[in-house]
Amino acid sequence: MNLRPSPSQAAFRDEVRAFIRDRLPADIRDRLRLGHPPRKQDTVAWQRILHERGWAAPHWPKEFGGAGLGTAERLILVEELQRACAPLPLPFNIAMLGPVLLRFGTAAQKAFFLPKLARLDLWFCQGFSEPEAGSDLASLRTRAVRDGDDYVVDGQKIWTTSAHQADWIFALVRTEQAARKQDGISFLLIDLKSPGVSVRPIVSIDGQHHLNEVFFDSVRVPVAQRVGEEGRGWDCAKHLLASERTNIANVGLCWERLDCARRIAGARARDDAKLGAELATLGAEIRALELTNWRFLLDDGVARTAPGFASVLKIKGSELMQELTALLARLAGPAGLERRGADAVDPLAAATSRYFFYRAATIYGGSSEVQKDILAKTILG
Repeated sequence: MNLRPSPSQAAFRDEVRAFIRDRLPADIRDRLRLGHPPRKQDTVAWQRILHERGWAAPHWPKEFGGAGLGTAERLILVEELQRACAPLPLPFNIAMLGPVLLRFGTAAQKAFFLPKLARLDLWFCQGFSEPEAGSDLASLRTRAVRDGDDYVVDGQKIWTTSAHQADWIFALVRTEQAARKQDGISFLLIDLKSPGVSVRPIVSIDGQHHLNEVFFDSVRVPVAQRVGEEGRGWDCAKHLLASERTNIANVGLCWERLDCARRIAGARARDDAKLGAELATLGAEIRALELTNWRFLLDDGVARTAPGFASVLKIKGSELMQELTALLARLAGPAGLERRGADAVDPLAAATSRYFFYRAATIYGGSSEVQKDILAKTILG
């Protein structure tokens, strides 16, 4: 297939770059370029700016606040946001829950939730994983028992990203026992301010707090907040996972980190042949990942239907980020990893924490185990 951008795609990339240059607040750009993760207020402020253009939810229909963009334009937008150190629109709202509501939601659910998701008036988090249902998600034990017009929910979710910042959670719960464990699961939208909900922080190895445990103790959830049919939540979950693949490879983020490494290396890359070769090799691998990502997203007839293709992108993107963050940590040296005040970090100080994150994703994490298992089955039968 032809992977060269069309004139309209090239023009759209120029348009996106100009918009980011003119509208991205300098304080947000500078914070992210220094290695900070975006604060909640950063993400909210920037997503509302994007929403004015329809780019907060670019692939959604215009009637729900989107721009109706095609896959190529959406990919270009994501890549340019990452390369410019701009916060991405909240993925739980835009890439996960939004497509589920568009496919399975009632008219009332769409009218109420979709505008709030696009403008980030409501911040959602994802309640899927449980202590004994990580990579084997269908083994979840959180129960929802029907009581009139409500469900009564009891159970626990774990590794819940940004639950301490969120207003609501979309959760998979078991509403009935079935012969097949994927059956009898329902998809609920739960207000985290509901009585009986508690959130407990999990501090990761890098000292950061972005993960949480969420507990439900006899939490009443209106039946009207169930998405899709009762017992068919697995269909919603599969649709959600298929919808979030546009940015699965993190190509733009890889380019941004390589650009950072090149800036820091400076003249050393010319004087140190080994370092220069390492930077060149990483550039070639990112370019290969970029082309592979475009093939996956745009070639409906071959790549998109090939088993394991998405798994290759997920694993390779995470491995490249691990290599890039390891290189940045090495370039920084001990002095570069020292924190300089509560709100000032050396440009490379975040490299170590990012290294641990991507190492976990590629070696130890359940997600990686699942992706590698898919590849093993595909290749080895």
